[in-house]
Amino acid sequence: MAMSILKSLLYFFLAGLCEIGGGYLVWLWIKEEKAWWYGLLGALIMILYAVVATWQPTGFGRTYATYGGIFVIMSVLWSWKVDRVEPDKYDIVGALIILIGIIVIMYSPRK
Repeated sequence: MAMSILKSLLYFFLAGLCEIGGGYLVWLWIKEEKAWWYGLLGALIMILYAVVATWQPTGFGRTYATYGGIFVIMSVLWSWKVDRVEPDKYDIVGALIILIGIIVIMYSPRK
């Protein structure tokens, strides 16, 4: 059980890196006028995100609901570490609320 949760969390983390990283490259291409290949590489990485998300053992809806919460948390961390925007108390409280929701949705025992 614990190993399957760790594997699931790894897949969510990899998917998050792909979506946020790919989206960031597209953002740099368009908003900061980086070379065209930033956009292409970003799009390819976002396709990889869609593939990684399919590795989850649950159905589409539950997987994407949980991933949405993980995406929010990882985006706050990305903003902090990459964009150097320190999260405030509302970012932290919101992320903790979302974390509780993720645990309930994805990892509650079911029949």
